[in-house]
Amino acid sequence: MKLYRFTLRAAALATTLALAACAGSTMMDRGAYVTDTRYHAQSVDSRIRFLVMHYTELDEADSLKVLTTEAVSAHYLVPDNPRIENGKPVVWQLVPESQRAWHAGASEWQGATELNAASIGIENVNLGPRDTASGRASGRASDQAWQPWPPAQVDAIIRLSKDIVARYGIPPTRVVGHSDIAPQRKTDPGPLFPWKQLYDAGVGAWPDDATVQADLAGRAPDAPADVRALQLKLARYGYDVATDGVLDERTRRVISAFQMHFRPSDYSGTPDAQTDAIAQALLDKYMPAQPDEAGSTR
Repeated sequence: MKLYRFTLRAAALATTLALAACAGSTMMDRGAYVTDTRYHAQSVDSRIRFLVMHYTELDEADSLKVLTTEAVSAHYLVPDNPRIENGKPVVWQLVPESQRAWHAGASEWQGATELNAASIGIENVNLGPRDTASGRASGRASDQAWQPWPPAQVDAIIRLSKDIVARYGIPPTRVVGHSDIAPQRKTDPGPLFPWKQLYDAGVGAWPDDATVQADLAGRAPDAPADVRALQLKLARYGYDVATDGVLDERTRRVISAFQMHFRPSDYSGTPDAQTDAIAQALLDKYMPAQPDEAGSTR
């Protein structure tokens, strides 16, 4: 009887090996069933469509503690002073990219909601807004009291981000800050975050100066902008914003988030002509209007 059972097991193993050999090792035994992977669908894309930047408002030790023990997480944590191994900066990977991290919360960008399911989150060790004798940052560069970003940390962020956007094909307009996707409740990564340096390295979006000047069309940079026109541009770019022409606090927070990202010298949330021109320049560059059948643009 034992010999008979051994013979059956050997025969089953031989059959499995034969199947794998005949199919070019496409058979995978998963215990209760077997999969055949010889055919591959063409209509697929990556789960990862966005890259989201944050700051922790904590030092490195406390950042690691919170991100590994509490109900919040991120795929990566970039120290403010990364250690060097073999001439390269070391960043912490806390969540596999194949899994969802809890970093974005209630969020929306370009019509997508709950970005945790479709993004990579990078937390960066940075204390964010700092209290001073006159209070916290007011919205203008001359009054700002924000933790700066050390060059070594910026270098590590750029290296990490370039790798991620290249592997997943993340387009420039989908490299965003937490404040972009949740402007009503978040300000990170703040107005000092090096968005322009990332852009110069090939990561994220940035407006062309010449186009901004052309879109100003002779207006003074601080001249009032049409609120609804600006709302429409911000909504088209990706922000969750009303398009009713009302300058309420919700709209101001969206404008401020946009300014933090693209015009950090003044992020007071005031709808001025320069903000309007920057928004139009970004649309001109990354989302040009397409002519319809009647020859107009939309």
